[in-house]
Formats: sequence, structure tokens, C-alpha cells
Amino acid sequence: MKDSILEKIESLGLKLPAAPPPVGAYINCVRTGNLLFLSGGLPIDGERKIIGKVPSAVSIEEAREGARIIILNRLAIILEEIGSLDKVKQIVTLNGFVNSEPDFYNHPQVINGASELLVEIFGEKGKHTRTALGAAALPLNVAVEINLIVEIED
Repeated sequence: MKDSILEKIESLGLKLPAAPPPVGAYINCVRTGNLLFLSGGLPIDGERKIIGKVPSAVSIEEAREGARIIILNRLAIILEEIGSLDKVKQIVTLNGFVNSEPDFYNHPQVINGASELLVEIFGEKGKHTRTALGAAALPLNVAVEINLIVEIED
């Protein structure tokens, strides 16, 4: 039987990438009980990288797209970890960080790209608590970084 969440992703015209390998001294995901703690993901899709400060080098729309790329990458890691996205019971928490200029205050608009995509894909199960913060700098000078906590079925 095909994963219905994968079908939903495809129906949105999206495709999950291969799970990206960690780029440092950490692992992508730790499972404890029914919770998955996912490391921060970066807006990298193959050769495409969303790099720079928001909004001077990267527009809010580009950064929102970066947040969506991160969610697809995080979902690929969940799929690799548990074998089916249909086993996701609830997206619990999303923490989003925006590489922003000091006078930028629209971090929530950027992180909405990720939050809205999770609700599009998972419906009620995609609704989550959230933090949306600005950062002076992020790894590799990416525009956005996001981590997740996800509850899964037994």
C-alpha cells in the first residue's frame, strides 16, 4: 500500500528528496519513546541553496521557499527513520531561525512557509507550537534553519 502522506505531497506538486546527511558532528534524528527530535535543517535542495541575510540578500518569499525546502528535507529524514509518513501522529514543535538584518521583524512570515506546508500535508496533525526567531548568523550563511519535534505511532 502506498503511503497516503507521500501521495498528498505528490498531489501538491512536491517531491521528497533523499534524506540529507548531517554536515557536522551530530545525527539527523533521535527517537525517544514516541518522539522524534530532528536536528536543524538547512534550505538546500541539490545544488540550490538559499543563502544570505533576510531581507537584504534574500527576499521574504525566497526565505519562505527555503523554509518549505527544509520541511521536505525533514520529512525525508522522518521517512528514513520510521518507514512511513503515515505513522506521524502529530507535528509537536517547530523552531525556526532566520538569518536576518538587525532591523527585520517579520520572522513569522518566513517561518509560515514551513508551518503552512505542514498543515497542507498533514491537516490537523500538522498544527504545532512554534518559535520564530532572528539570528545574527546561521551555518553556511543559510537564510533559514528549522528543527522539529514529531510524535509518531507506536
